[in-house]
Amino acid sequence: MSNSKSELLQGTLDLLILRTLAVNEAMHGWAISQRIAQLSRDALTVNQGSLYPALHRLEAQGLAKAEWGVSENNRQAKFYSITRAGRKQLGDETESWLRFSEAVGLVLKASG
Repeated sequence: MSNSKSELLQGTLDLLILRTLAVNEAMHGWAISQRIAQLSRDALTVNQGSLYPALHRLEAQGLAKAEWGVSENNRQAKFYSITRAGRKQLGDETESWLRFSEAVGLVLKASG
């Protein structure tokens, strides 16, 4: 098995971003990517080329909202937070993901 970091699929990345926003106050993009890496023990990395399109997509879908603010290093940054619709989507997608991963686990553990 490979020991390299995993690249995230679009739907999975959206789910992880929503989850990160649901348990934290408003965060800027770099902080979101760092938090996902931290929580996954650096197994998952989110590159800028995937992160910002995902954030813009979530914002366009009304699942996240953004406001300009000042980051901890005194720079202008967009801070993202989850919306009510985003929380509902997160609940639905989490349920679906858990069912899917359980089913995949059953197939992988099957003997013969």
